[in-house]
Amino acid sequence: MIDLHLHSSCSDGILAPAQLVSAAQLSGLSTIALCDHDTVAGVEAATLAGKEQGIEVIPGVELSVCFRGFSDVHLLGYWIDIYAPELTEQLDRFAFRRANRNREIVMAVNQALQQQAKEPLAFNEVEALADGVMGRPHIARALLQRGYVTGMEDAFSRYLVPCDVPKTYWPMEEALATIQRVGGVAVLAHPTSITRDQQLLTELISELKELGLDGIEIYNSLATDQEIMFLQGLANRLQLMPTGGSDFHGIEEHDQIGKGRGGIRFSDALLPPLRKRAAERSIQVN
Repeated sequence: MIDLHLHSSCSDGILAPAQLVSAAQLSGLSTIALCDHDTVAGVEAATLAGKEQGIEVIPGVELSVCFRGFSDVHLLGYWIDIYAPELTEQLDRFAFRRANRNREIVMAVNQALQQQAKEPLAFNEVEALADGVMGRPHIARALLQRGYVTGMEDAFSRYLVPCDVPKTYWPMEEALATIQRVGGVAVLAHPTSITRDQQLLTELISELKELGLDGIEIYNSLATDQEIMFLQGLANRLQLMPTGGSDFHGIEEHDQIGKGRGGIRFSDALLPPLRKRAAERSIQVN
């Protein structure tokens, strides 16, 4: 069994890369993909741990993308060259912008806390919860540790959504081209998070196919059984490769490595077409 969508503490997961690999081994997985948000900081450590523990670690990333009026579309890149300057320099630029955004969000949250006569958060207190890229989930966890909220959902609804600051996104065309130029396979993560309007989603994914999309994450934790069937049919019709992953962060109670919604597992039969495409792309870029 496999899991092609995992997050570590280098973005907004709670397990360090090596711990994530150990947890995958305990879950009986043979292959995983580390796809942290807009960073590849944890891939090297995860790969080393994978070699020590007999787990294949596919180097991956999850880019925050905008497309046709939709923001925060998530694009997965598998088998990417994590040392390619074209990728790392852009990720560094995004990390710099994100750091400024996070400071602004913490300041806005602190204003709300002060109005409620609560002690404000210290930025280094939030930063300590992140091994790499700090994000809103780390601010939520700081609020939770202080006892200001009852859970992650409460933190977002009461503080992080009202205090949000606009995020910077990759343009879709640029993100797809970058993944391909660094030897990667581009896959649209949890498609129904963009829209549950199946006609519109069909139009969007058809256009993405023309732009170079390689696959879609059919088996995921957000799609219902009916939506999975729809995505299967769409992938077959557009000749897009199917993938599957838990999108594990370890924050919510239902998070399980190697399992999606309803306990669905992800078969290693998904891997051969993806490997073939990755090998073809590697030849193209070298």
